[in-house]
Amino acid sequence: MSRLWQHPYVNIFKHLSVSEWKKSTKEGEVVAVMDKTLKATVFRITGAIPAGNYIQLPQTPSQSLGLTGRYLYLLFKAVPTKYFVVHLDVATEEGLVVRISFSNLFREFKSTSTWLQFPFVCQPWKGSVEGITRKTARQDIQGPAPASTRWTVLLLDFQYILSMYLNRKYSHLKSVRLCANLLVKNLFTSDTQYEAGLSLRQAREAGMIAKGVAPLPREMAFPVPKGSQWHDLYDYIRFPAAASRVPFDSIQMHSPTPMKGGQEPGKMSPERVAPKTIHAAKDVNSKFSDINKLTNPKRHGKKRAKLPTKELPPVGLDHDVSVLQGALGEVHVFAHDDDDVTVHRHDSRSGMTMSTKVGTGRTSAALPSSQEPKYKSLQPDPILSLRKIVGFGGCTTKEALWTANGTHIVYPCHAVIVSMDVKSGHQRFFIGHTDKVSSLTFDRSTTLLASAQTGQQSVVRVWRYQKGECLAMFRTHVQSVYCLSFSQKGSVLCGVGKDGHGKNMVVAWDTSRVGKGGDISILAKAHTDVDIVQMKVAPFDETKMVSCGGDNVRVWRVRNNSLRSAPVNLGDFHVAEFTDICFEASQPGLEPADKFVYACTRSGHIFEIDYNRVSVVHIRRLLPTGKEVREKQTVQSGAGIAINAMCVNESFCVTGSDDGFLRLWPLDFKNVFLEAEHEGPVTAVGITADGLRILAGTATGNLGMLDIATRNYTTLMRSHTGTVLSATLDPARRQLATVSADHTIRIWNMDTLQQTYDFSSPQECPCVVTFHPSLQCFACGFDNGCVRVFSIANTSLVAEMRQHRGKITGLVYTPNSHYLLSAASLGSLALYDASQEAYPLMRLLGNMVARGERYGPSALAVNEDGKHVAFVGPSEFTVMVVDARSLDEVMRIDITSIVSADTESPMIDTAAMVRYAPHRAKQLLVATTNSHLLRLDSRTGRLINKVSNLHRSGVTGMEVCSDCRHLATAGDKVIKIWDYHMRMDINFQVFIGHSEKIQQVAFTPDGLGLLSIGEAVFLWDFYGTSRDHPALGTTLETEHFLSQSGSRPQPPRKSPVRRSLDMTGSLRPRDKAPMPSSPTRLLEASDASTEDKEEEEGISLLGGVERANKDAETEVVLIGPESASRSSMEESSVTETDEAPPVETLGTSPRIQRHRRAEPGMDPTAPPLPVLKPATDKAKQTRPSCYSHFVARENRTQMAQRRYIAPPKQAGMKLKSVLGYNGNGRGNLVWHPDTGLFAYTSGCIIVIEDLHTGTQKHLMGHVEEISTLTLQHDCQVLASASGANGLAASQICLWDVQGALCKKVLSYHEHDVICLAYSRDDRFLVSVGDYRDCTLVVWSTHDYSLLAASKTARPIHALAWDPYTTNEFCSVGETGTLLFWLLDETQGRFSLNVHEADVPQDLLDSKHMILGDVAFTSLQYGGDSVLYVGTNTGILSAWDTRHNSCFMHWDADSAEIGLIVSRFGSSRLITGGASRMLRLWSVYGVGELRLAAGVSNGHVGQGLVMEDEMSLDGTVTAAEFDDTMDIGVVGTTSGTLWYINWVERSCIRIVSSHIGKVNSIVFSASDYFASCDDDGSLRLYTLTDLEQTLQFQVLDQSCHCMAFSPNPVPTSSSQVVPAEKEGQALQRVVAGYSDGTVRIFDLDLVEMVLKMQPHGVAVTVISFSSDGHVVLSGGTDGIIAVSSPTTGMTMRVINDHRGAPITDMHVTSNQDVELGLGLRSPHLWLAASADRRVSVWSSDWPKDLCEMVDWLSFPAPAFAPDGTVIRKGDIAQYQLLPPSLARFSPTDHDIIIYTGYGMQKQVQFYSIAQKKVVRTTALTHWASTLDVSPGGHLIAVGTAERLIKLVDYHESSFQDFVAHNDAVQLVRFTPSGKLAFTVAHNQILVWEVTI
Repeated sequence: MSRLWQHPYVNIFKHLSVSEWKKSTKEGEVVAVMDKTLKATVFRITGAIPAGNYIQLPQTPSQSLGLTGRYLYLLFKAVPTKYFVVHLDVATEEGLVVRISFSNLFREFKSTSTWLQFPFVCQPWKGSVEGITRKTARQDIQGPAPASTRWTVLLLDFQYILSMYLNRKYSHLKSVRLCANLLVKNLFTSDTQYEAGLSLRQAREAGMIAKGVAPLPREMAFPVPKGSQWHDLYDYIRFPAAASRVPFDSIQMHSPTPMKGGQEPGKMSPERVAPKTIHAAKDVNSKFSDINKLTNPKRHGKKRAKLPTKELPPVGLDHDVSVLQGALGEVHVFAHDDDDVTVHRHDSRSGMTMSTKVGTGRTSAALPSSQEPKYKSLQPDPILSLRKIVGFGGCTTKEALWTANGTHIVYPCHAVIVSMDVKSGHQRFFIGHTDKVSSLTFDRSTTLLASAQTGQQSVVRVWRYQKGECLAMFRTHVQSVYCLSFSQKGSVLCGVGKDGHGKNMVVAWDTSRVGKGGDISILAKAHTDVDIVQMKVAPFDETKMVSCGGDNVRVWRVRNNSLRSAPVNLGDFHVAEFTDICFEASQPGLEPADKFVYACTRSGHIFEIDYNRVSVVHIRRLLPTGKEVREKQTVQSGAGIAINAMCVNESFCVTGSDDGFLRLWPLDFKNVFLEAEHEGPVTAVGITADGLRILAGTATGNLGMLDIATRNYTTLMRSHTGTVLSATLDPARRQLATVSADHTIRIWNMDTLQQTYDFSSPQECPCVVTFHPSLQCFACGFDNGCVRVFSIANTSLVAEMRQHRGKITGLVYTPNSHYLLSAASLGSLALYDASQEAYPLMRLLGNMVARGERYGPSALAVNEDGKHVAFVGPSEFTVMVVDARSLDEVMRIDITSIVSADTESPMIDTAAMVRYAPHRAKQLLVATTNSHLLRLDSRTGRLINKVSNLHRSGVTGMEVCSDCRHLATAGDKVIKIWDYHMRMDINFQVFIGHSEKIQQVAFTPDGLGLLSIGEAVFLWDFYGTSRDHPALGTTLETEHFLSQSGSRPQPPRKSPVRRSLDMTGSLRPRDKAPMPSSPTRLLEASDASTEDKEEEEGISLLGGVERANKDAETEVVLIGPESASRSSMEESSVTETDEAPPVETLGTSPRIQRHRRAEPGMDPTAPPLPVLKPATDKAKQTRPSCYSHFVARENRTQMAQRRYIAPPKQAGMKLKSVLGYNGNGRGNLVWHPDTGLFAYTSGCIIVIEDLHTGTQKHLMGHVEEISTLTLQHDCQVLASASGANGLAASQICLWDVQGALCKKVLSYHEHDVICLAYSRDDRFLVSVGDYRDCTLVVWSTHDYSLLAASKTARPIHALAWDPYTTNEFCSVGETGTLLFWLLDETQGRFSLNVHEADVPQDLLDSKHMILGDVAFTSLQYGGDSVLYVGTNTGILSAWDTRHNSCFMHWDADSAEIGLIVSRFGSSRLITGGASRMLRLWSVYGVGELRLAAGVSNGHVGQGLVMEDEMSLDGTVTAAEFDDTMDIGVVGTTSGTLWYINWVERSCIRIVSSHIGKVNSIVFSASDYFASCDDDGSLRLYTLTDLEQTLQFQVLDQSCHCMAFSPNPVPTSSSQVVPAEKEGQALQRVVAGYSDGTVRIFDLDLVEMVLKMQPHGVAVTVISFSSDGHVVLSGGTDGIIAVSSPTTGMTMRVINDHRGAPITDMHVTSNQDVELGLGLRSPHLWLAASADRRVSVWSSDWPKDLCEMVDWLSFPAPAFAPDGTVIRKGDIAQYQLLPPSLARFSPTDHDIIIYTGYGMQKQVQFYSIAQKKVVRTTALTHWASTLDVSPGGHLIAVGTAERLIKLVDYHESSFQDFVAHNDAVQLVRFTPSGKLAFTVAHNQILVWEVTI
């Protein structure tokens, strides 16, 4: 763990806070001084006695630093003419402490077993007297430091020092003592070797990054003036060094310029030189004779040239053979009658090759060709087809080609060639190579495709691209072909490779007859000693070629069956590493021979070569953006672009380079048209024929496409660069997780196989991964034994376990998600409690699992019920089964006894892999090292049967399909699909495609696909799943497609159903009700004859489902109260027994419908069968007009996918308080009077507040706005729901109230959840979707599994459980829908019965100007089986729940009733709604009115008594009252929570909120702060208790900005000041409004004292001057007005920013600021405008002085971040850009901190004195707000991606914080700097700053 936080380096002084001297000690003369050279603070240690003047790290010798970095970097400078000493105590792995000392006191090296003393030789300043005399005297200066010394970076390699001098292994650095006399800037430790005077580009070009050498980071760097070299100013010493100088074993400078001479950068010690063998006995003549033997031609007879052929030549046999022509077109050749013959068949359509064995009886030959063979084989044939491969490269990433029409790209993926449609992503495959593909080439029309493979068996294949068939395959004359090129017409193919002696060979083949079935012959071949990297055939002459390579460009020509070449004269540039070459595009009127050839180099040069004259015309060097292209005479200066690939057309040139940029250049290369940055070096480029799109391939395995017209970049493919080691599927969220040897963990979307998340682990390699069964997280095991659990939603680490030693080989969750088990290569087995967030260890056992890494990644197998886990162990001869909950041994099986008893083989067999079959099979499968498959009884361990010869070299992967019909195995680089029961004559099919070991195979949960991983990720379509009886939950399109395919399913070639990997299956509830692929015809419910007719005709959409479940109860959709129509699908799913018997509790209404119950044995989370939406479904998408139905506030922002969250203990801020209540929620308030629990929501946060103390706890787990809350009756669990938005899915979170932790996340609904309700006994939870979903789901609170689900025809507005009966609840909804539900569990299964009540017509009549249908909006159960229902017309009705009938209704309100509250046994009723009135009713005796069932009461108060009413500030949305109904809490749409007391007739505001968007927050000099918003309100709060004290309201205007006056204004009275501050006067507040007015409010008088209008447009920023004499305000037109706060007169108008809105203004309180050049300013202030201009002003208002000090203008692209072109003069365009923000630094008075839209996302630090940007800090997102802490050490940034960034002012490091569900528009520090306020829309959060 220590290496994690110590990577990449440790700043020791910062780590120990040396300046505070709490963790370190100073003794003697130690002072901090400012060094002019470094322009930084350093420590000076001086004194006559070094032992008495020092800095000790850490504080006491008994403590230890524990720093494990191999290298120590000491940044110091020796004091001239003085001595110094440094002591370093290091610990070895044996626990021995060794002191390493160096000093210029030491004369020679001395060593003991615990002490090493090294003399240090100080280097004099270059050009000084000491330096000159040293050279003349030829001796080193020893003794005191010279008079001229320089700052030095000293690098000590502890590992090498201890190994070399003491033969010890280094462990860690224990302590450091720096003794006088020296100056020290800092110390660092690291495992990375940093090189001084080296830039990042130089390191990349030199290949040093790959060797682990990097340039000095910013914290370790010394300032270098422009035009100077680092080594001319400072010294860099590495010890030990490669060279050795007197005195030996000393620390000294060896070369002042190591980059030019001396030791090579990155080399720490002398290298061993391999010995060379010299044969002294041989003379010179013998050497010449050997050369002659090699060069002279061999005298052998002329051999016939071997011509390639597509067919095998006939072979003569000594005995008779029989040939059988099969029915499938294959040919069987029988050499012996009794032998088995393997038949190989190749399907040209799918590209698959399959091998099967058949018997050869005599009768087989007599079969006619038209008959089927007599043997039984696995059907369908083929059973697999390759669907998609995620991977690019393998041997090379330089090959990626466009087709002629520009619709497809062709690229290699190891041994497979992939053709991908760039629009749809559909892939086609060319399979046949047995090793990695090294080169590809097309002819001009893309008719022919040639490919070569690497390795000793190097072959070239020629394909017909459109059909995907191989026309020819031939062996080359070279061992490894790495370059191919077709001529334009495809008649000549040129290739380059290595022969057996390692020499380059160029071969040209004649391919003119290959398309007509002819052979391929060799035109010419030649050996060459020159290096060839790329070769192209000329487009104008197929006998001419051009090649390039190291230091050469050559022109080739084929003549008279020979290849001749001529070099191009490169002049002074004969030393160049050429990487690519291409011909100029054809131009009209230009002779072919006059064309130019372009060649590029790794140094960034572009050579323009005249092909006809074989000479160089132009040489240009390409430089990065911002630098001009330099011509030949200046080409050697500057850093160029390392170009890897290039492509040219008629208009421009495209280059791909090592810096990751794809660049578009004009043909004169003067500037860059366009560029796109990639994650790694760009290695392949291509241009479509029309020149509109560009293809880019990178060394990191990515493929992308750039559309030039729209400038949109599309990533077509991301892939691993190393072997994929493990994969896991998440069926609930359709995700795939993979881990690779490239040290990355990647999450993929299963629909598109596009990468969605990427986790990197540079120090450790992940090797095993598994998804959590229900939560959006996964567990990953690493090669160092660590197991980590990551959250995908938060992209953060959840838990870390380090109990294992050795590589993790197995990692599994139990299906119920309660436990996590892990196994390691050293035999340990661990059990963790996965139900707790910290994953505590429950048990750890050693020597349980067989040792070895070969068992990974699937060493553990868990059965479906999660009770048992099986693995190989404790030795490889046994298989053990343990209890998954305790790791207690259940069974041990001896494999050797089973195998030896059944075989005669003398070899001892061992177990290699264990798998459980599906639970119903009750079998355990064991694969052995001798390729046996043992099928055992999982209960007893008894052998059932054995299958031999699975694979020749062993099994590497094994998986059983969920229907237990097929088995997939991997081995020998092939996949085999077996008949699980082995009942066929040919029980398997073989499929090729992989070129390396297959690590794992797995069926997709729906059974429609197979996943295999190895060198890449392969996804196959699997056709073995039976479609006659489809799996429950498959989509309706699949059912409809298969219902017409006949009784025997045939594998479709390119079916869209097959191509869409549907993983809904039976493991996840459906996302939405699937729609049929053909129009649906509506039928009458009573038309049974039509139903029967459809079933007879076979057009039922459910097909086999209804036949398989003919007697089962199926689900139907509820159409509505007046509609009796049903779709054809519904009719086919309704059985004859749908007329259910009357249920007593529901009455005998004919509207009772039966809902499907879960079948026995199926997954409890299985969803109901898909149902069709009725014809009226379009009306559901219309938003209901009633307010009680929750509709989320419009929010177009998305949470940032990449964020950097610090661990809780290291976070710089923590959430302290939330201001406000979300008035947009519905039922989002919980108050329990008995326990005092009080909770409400604000945005995506749940606030639990103590009403007595005001302290808050916050539950944060949602990403979007929380819609509703509900609490269990036992107050132990709180449920909350939020909707979907973009990538965030709808979710229901279950919270442990006591622990404030999320214990479960449920996901089913597609959109918002409008209602949650717990049953009376807390056994069930019901959730209801919004008007777009209309789903109702019942969950079990025991294991939170889905019990039942239904879909209603109309939106549901409210739901309530019946408190008097069991398992009954009621719902109300749109168009007067009232549904009574019964959750039936009498048969041990759950089903939903529903009855739709008859509604009286007078209830449905529209009143009070309500347009449209009347809706039921609220309900509540009362006493004596009475249900109260409210409507949007203000009518309240009473229903008898025993007969489900209405017996009374009356006008209770003038507007919609959105809330009804009643308590058990109470005779009171409370209603609230849109009228803002809260009414208290007495309903005593209402139940007795049921006797007069037909009487309706239509008048308010007749028979009822309204006891009281209160008027609130908004529509009532939530309410909670105690059992007496006397006191309660009510929430309104105004964001206010009220305490209601009916006894005292009082209402007290508990929480208040802004309604509109908050635009500004400002702080006063006293403990107050103010906020303003769009509704024109200005509110004042106390900072101590965060309570609102007063509010100003301006109607019909928006308040955009405000500011406090700098000093209190003396007044005689104070109306709002607390008693303890009565003597203190308050400041005034100035505010700017949308109508251009500026108002000043006096807080003491509580009134507006002045109104002025300096602007004609909206005021955007406002501020008082630092002395309070004037008010500065800026508007949207760019005008800045200077006004008097006393007279209201406009004193000055500043027009410099005219035309662009003023976005920011800052006034500094610093006086007499030094501006440089001897100028001083009394007061400074600045203004920033949206056009990225900042003006800095110096003012002295009493003297009427205001002059501009500086004018800053920052560049930016001419288009917005979304690609919109910015039109000049259009002010509205500035709304598309991030704002320009600027602040004065509180500590560095001449520094301005600026951020805004520009070329990069960054914060810039501008120096007024130096007139330039002195440094920048990179950001990950554009900033929307900015503030600097008063202490100046922190910068807070808010982004539109909902992030709050806390940036270190000095170090530029940052942390991200997530708490808002909208764009962060304000971040402000309090004057003390201890608190920070953040605002998103109307939500205000208060953070405590901890650093």
